[in-house]
Amino acid sequence: MGKYIDVTDESFQADVLNSTIPVLVDFWAPWCGPCRALAPHLDTLATEFDGRVKIAKVNVDENMQYATQFGVQGIPRMILFKGGEAVGDLTGLPRNPVDTLRNLVTQAL
Repeated sequence: MGKYIDVTDESFQADVLNSTIPVLVDFWAPWCGPCRALAPHLDTLATEFDGRVKIAKVNVDENMQYATQFGVQGIPRMILFKGGEAVGDLTGLPRNPVDTLRNLVTQAL
């Protein structure tokens, strides 16, 4: 299973901040090439960490409230949340996306 979830400004509080498990949020946009390149790697992590970590995507073209609140100025931007707090982040497409994101996610486990 392990598919990522789409999160909106309206669902961010419930899906991310109130989550009982860590959430890796990908702030992205459909026109962003690096964002599209990152997507399959996030799918891999969603499967690998299914039930232990949520992978969430926020389209910043349609949902700016939390992107602004958390200072997202460049995309893709991944912010890791645990217990409603940002505990890690990464901006841009890393050279080795799966390993880099895996290392970020395991910080919260």
